[in-house]
Amino acid sequence: MYRTDEIVAEYGIAKEDLNRFLESNSIPMVNEGEVSGKYFQSILAFIENQEDRIQNKLRGEVADFENQGNRITIYQDDAISFLKKLPSNSVDIITTDPAYSGMNNKLQLGKGRIVGKYSDKGQENGKWFSEFEDSEENYTAFLSECKRVLKKSTGHIYIMFDSYSLLSLGNIVRDHFDVKNLITWDKVNIGMGHYFRRRHEYIIFATNGNTRKIRNRKFPDVWRFKRIHNAAYPTQKPVEVFQAMIHASAEDGFTVCDPFLGSGSSAIAAIKNNCRFIGNDISDKSIETSINRIKEFLSSSSDILQKKSMAVEENKFWE
Repeated sequence: MYRTDEIVAEYGIAKEDLNRFLESNSIPMVNEGEVSGKYFQSILAFIENQEDRIQNKLRGEVADFENQGNRITIYQDDAISFLKKLPSNSVDIITTDPAYSGMNNKLQLGKGRIVGKYSDKGQENGKWFSEFEDSEENYTAFLSECKRVLKKSTGHIYIMFDSYSLLSLGNIVRDHFDVKNLITWDKVNIGMGHYFRRRHEYIIFATNGNTRKIRNRKFPDVWRFKRIHNAAYPTQKPVEVFQAMIHASAEDGFTVCDPFLGSGSSAIAAIKNNCRFIGNDISDKSIETSINRIKEFLSSSSDILQKKSMAVEENKFWE
């Protein structure tokens, strides 16, 4: 038996909407406020197909676009606060690159920074964006909210890590999700470092307790996409990194979420894969950059921040 009040609380649906569905489909109550388990899958399908649930729950978006019937919506908030406002079981895929503080705080390279121009004022401490304080407590809260909003039937999650954050936080992902693989992003061109110069980052791929497979078996676990030099936004990632994630896991019309939007690369990848997209960032610079980028791409198919593909030829495995 399933209690209607528990369904309302778990899946973030309005009680009147649920009651209206039960009545219109002649689904009987077994006891007061309870429905038989044989009707649960049809109820779940109804909940998952309500496209406006996210917008109705969140509101306050800073930008809203339409693309081939799919919405691209941008919000400005703290990542955990943003996720708390999302309905449960409302997102198909999370692809995100948190602005971890660990690498900056622990590995004092050069002038004591890895990313961003700290002399450019306008953000806290003169940084371009606020970093994600990656304490175990904070990261656990973040992952708990990701698990809650990801659909149980389709939910896939991709989280990017630098080498330090992978060692300090990667194990916590296993407490919340079924980790399926660790993907290495080979940036092709060598980067900074005193003890072996860096040329890669990592991506943990996991599911929300389901057994849904990726699109096909062509995908390797090492992705060769060139890093972006002289980027307009610090830590800007190639669209191809997110395009590989989304293409592997998405179907047309899926909802993709990125709580750390950054330069908007994940949004461009979602548009290319015909998905709905909901993005968020706390940074004014991120919001301004992403909105301008999305607007131009939708109107002209031109990416103003990335003029050419960063994929080496043999790694265009989404085509």
